[in-house]
Amino acid sequence: MRRIIVIANRLPVAQKDGVWVTSPGGLVRALEPVLQRVNGSWVGWSGDTDSELEPFEHDEIEQVPVPLSSAELDGFYYGFCNSTLWPLYHDAIVAPEFHRHQWRPYVTVNQRYARYAAQVLGDDDIAWVQDYQLQLVPGMLRAMRPAATIGFYLHIPFPPIELFSRLPWRQQIIEALLGADVLAFQTRASVRNFADAARRFADARVSARGELSWRDRIIKLQRAPIAIDTSHFDRLARSPQVRQRAMQLRQELGNADRIILGVDRLDYTKGIDLRLKAFAGLLEQTSEPRKYEFVQVAVPSREDVPAYQDLRSEIEQLVGRINGDHGEPGWAPVSYLYRSLDLEELIAYYVAADVMLVTPLRDGMNLVAKEYVATRITEPGVLILSEFAGAAEQLRSALVVNPHDVDAVTATIQRAAVMDRSEARARMQRLRRTVRREDVFEWARACLAMLEAI
Repeated sequence: MRRIIVIANRLPVAQKDGVWVTSPGGLVRALEPVLQRVNGSWVGWSGDTDSELEPFEHDEIEQVPVPLSSAELDGFYYGFCNSTLWPLYHDAIVAPEFHRHQWRPYVTVNQRYARYAAQVLGDDDIAWVQDYQLQLVPGMLRAMRPAATIGFYLHIPFPPIELFSRLPWRQQIIEALLGADVLAFQTRASVRNFADAARRFADARVSARGELSWRDRIIKLQRAPIAIDTSHFDRLARSPQVRQRAMQLRQELGNADRIILGVDRLDYTKGIDLRLKAFAGLLEQTSEPRKYEFVQVAVPSREDVPAYQDLRSEIEQLVGRINGDHGEPGWAPVSYLYRSLDLEELIAYYVAADVMLVTPLRDGMNLVAKEYVATRITEPGVLILSEFAGAAEQLRSALVVNPHDVDAVTATIQRAAVMDRSEARARMQRLRRTVRREDVFEWARACLAMLEAI
């Protein structure tokens, strides 16, 4: 294999008590052995502002830290990435902001990532750029290393042209992305949306095979849905300590007949408020509300951003209202956890839950759905999945819902709660075959194989 240089917003390591430790996550776990095998490098921000670090080796991978100032972090990340691109690419659920003073640091920071990557990138190497924070890097890197093979992977949705066209810098971003040899996306819809934008804003031509022709170059478009380390989740779900903790959780939740679970970052794209309203509808319609317990885990996210602070207040008020309206002494129908859970505790919740609610308003993939499926090794469980999550393209045996239709979500929770065991088991077996076959290692292999073939 050729040498691979990963360029991502963050390094795969972080400092803890003055020592570098590998960050958790499927992407790191999938790419670490590949980079070790080819003496690869990882270019990214260390997480510390206003400091410059020399490249160093960790776990046999060269780490190349990119420095960011506090002001650049505000303009580039909290500004353009989170106030412009994130909402725009997620269906403009919240109105995106378009500020020139935030676009400028986005350009500056992308230029710096490209420059640091170019310093370690040879002409025969593969550069693999990750996600929406670095959309200008492929074009900038192409100008610095014309002979290099460059790939780009977008982890979030690419929006339809009606939304993308609002962006004042739409042409600059499209042309920069076309600096890559391979552009990979989570879903077929994102592939189509990008091809439409490339035609409209860069005069690219689309061949019968779905490739783009632009400025005498051919750019391949790839659908490559990201996945999880399925065997790792399966193995942990079988461990005695996790299974014991799952039994303990059911007891702590009052041994409810049906435990319903939601696990999300606290983000407006996740539809947590509509999900809570759907559960409230279930309580209003049933004669036995104590049969149900809904656990919502909300992982803190962007806590310094006012919009996220407002969202937290709104969700907590809604939880309080539901518990106030339907709760009884010694029983609250909604258990709300605003915190991160370590992996074994999270898997214990998955094992304990009879119904999993994954109902984002828009998501590139949503790996929580796949994690839940991977942990269902004995009791089948039922997955309720938003049609607007990328995972819905693969996990077709889930109960698929429109999360905006609160009454339909309520009805689907009712259906899941009384589903015949044989139907639930057959559905889950099909889902488990999918997540076993299409795990994160297969995802990495497919992406890198296309780049190797350039």
